[in-house]
Amino acid sequence: MITITTSNVNGIRAAKRKGIETWAGEHAPDIWCMQEVRAPQDELNPIFGEFGFEYATAGKIADQSELTAMNEVCRVKGRAGIGLLTDLPVTARRYGLSGLDEDVDSGRWIEADVTTPQGYGITVACVYVHAGNSDDPVKMAQKYRFLDTMLTRMGELRDEASRGGRQAVLCGDFNIAHTPLDIKNAKANIKHAGFLPAERAYIDRWLGEYEFVDVIRSLAGDIQGPYTWWSQRGRAFDNNVGWRIDYQFATPELAETARGFVIDKAPSYDARWSDHAPLTVTYDV
Repeated sequence: MITITTSNVNGIRAAKRKGIETWAGEHAPDIWCMQEVRAPQDELNPIFGEFGFEYATAGKIADQSELTAMNEVCRVKGRAGIGLLTDLPVTARRYGLSGLDEDVDSGRWIEADVTTPQGYGITVACVYVHAGNSDDPVKMAQKYRFLDTMLTRMGELRDEASRGGRQAVLCGDFNIAHTPLDIKNAKANIKHAGFLPAERAYIDRWLGEYEFVDVIRSLAGDIQGPYTWWSQRGRAFDNNVGWRIDYQFATPELAETARGFVIDKAPSYDARWSDHAPLTVTYDV
């Protein structure tokens, strides 16, 4: 069994002040994908080092040097950025998507080829798709450009997996609620970024034409939710008025090995270290 977690940390320095290290020590997933780290390299390195200490204390690794860290810091200060930590062997690393060179597009896609203790090869992509803004055509154009560019790489990953090569899983904050089951107030948000028909159509293509599996929906069935993000406004968290925008999309063979998932929603609003809850899937590979 291996565990893969994806979590939007909503600023890793702020999350550190709120107790994310304690979570790291208690859970220590085999692969941990993080989005919106929002920190420069010189501040990110020591925080990842402290996570390594927590993994070692938890007995997952012998010492901090055995935890592989990858990250892509956004060139726009205070924006986005993603990171990936794993205690599994990494045989290759890739950064970014070809053709996305503008600052607004940086720091949103990294890949690691990892090997499980049983020798099973997986490509893990840590993904962040920015939210967009339905009132700002420029921001929506940037979001759609990223989603279009993703399709090329997803097709390559699908083809490799279908030929018996590495299976793949895309983990991250995609900032799209796929269906009314994935958002508490669907009708009220039909014209808002994150639930626009044009955005949701991309997930339709990922699951249809590109043959990826929405692992959580496959495991949970057709129920309302479960949500992974709650607005900071009002009492959205307390009333569970949420969105499911954090996903793990896996190629079919890997998806079939998924045995369960946990959305680690904090027990109370003031106990949160992010407005997103970590999403962990256990795979029997």
